[in-house]
Amino acid sequence: MVGIERTVLPLLGEEQFGLASASAALSFIISFGFSKAIVNYFAGQIADRLGRKKVLLLGWSVGLFVPILIIFAHAWWVIIVANILLGINQGLAWSMTVNMKIDISKANQRGTAVGLNEFAGYSGVAIMAAVSGYIASSYSLRPEPFYIGIGIVVVGILLSLIVKDTGEHLKLQIKNSGAGTSEPTRSAKEVFALTTWRDKSLSSISFAGLSTNLKDGMAWGLFPIYFTAAGLTVGQIGTIVAVYPAAWGIFQLFTGTLSDKIGRKVLITYGMWTQAAALWFILAADQYWLWIAGAILLGLGTAMVYPTLQAAISDVAGPEWRASSMGVYRFWRDSGYAFGALMAGIIADILGVNWAIGLVALLPFLAGVLSRVRLKETINS
Repeated sequence: MVGIERTVLPLLGEEQFGLASASAALSFIISFGFSKAIVNYFAGQIADRLGRKKVLLLGWSVGLFVPILIIFAHAWWVIIVANILLGINQGLAWSMTVNMKIDISKANQRGTAVGLNEFAGYSGVAIMAAVSGYIASSYSLRPEPFYIGIGIVVVGILLSLIVKDTGEHLKLQIKNSGAGTSEPTRSAKEVFALTTWRDKSLSSISFAGLSTNLKDGMAWGLFPIYFTAAGLTVGQIGTIVAVYPAAWGIFQLFTGTLSDKIGRKVLITYGMWTQAAALWFILAADQYWLWIAGAILLGLGTAMVYPTLQAAISDVAGPEWRASSMGVYRFWRDSGYAFGALMAGIIADILGVNWAIGLVALLPFLAGVLSRVRLKETINS
């Protein structure tokens, strides 16, 4: 669902809706980021009460409206509404896939489990970013690419109906950990405080997640505009935009498992620095194949941290409040989409797209420094 938008929507805003301002063109990412972040926060708490499967089904049901609204949109505000619904779909459905995989995993397999989940998701993003770019160049920006979105939602709903809930696995984990007797129940307010600032490890993880998606929100919105200005075709842009999440997805098959073996901290720290270096490399490059190489490097840096950060949250948080803590982490992480698009749009309007990309890269660099200084190794927590 997200992959279809990555190539098409920034160009759609400029060509069909006449949005000259970068801030206006990136408004769909802002609406997506904030709605996903807010829903992420509540998804964990709702899942702890209602069960994972019901929330998963609800998320896919909401997703059905996204491609339909984009196909029939007569004004840009309809696109923004569609992306609010996409954020709800992502916040509910993807959050549950992460929590359900962690529920059925051993403590020393969480990185592997999350890595498999993120590999599946971002492989889908990559494939659809490439496919939507090809379809858009062969036919038009609308409606053809979004017909696929309707089919994707139907598949998502059908698979969600087949999936078994993981509630019994979770109850067994809580029982085996002795959490009900040895550790007091934590309120939602306490979990939010621990994950956001009170616990050094959890708060460092949250800032790293926010910085990662802040960079991604910028890339999502500005890469098509940046490469269009460089003279690339829609098909070439679609390839670069697809290579980045493809590398992100494929490398996660290995980075999640690697974090189970060598620890979380080293991958988080150097992964954040790799993301910053990749963005500066893309700015310095001036050839198509170098931009492809930069996209691969950016995907590698993101893959080093994405499953590792979520596994690290599950290392620290107890099983009875893990979904809620994961929800807080994902709230901050996915608000990065909105902050990244907002920050990038404002800087691009004032200083230009190149400056926006370069300055946004400072955030993952700083997050790497913070992880190096404050983050304790979590794998044995």
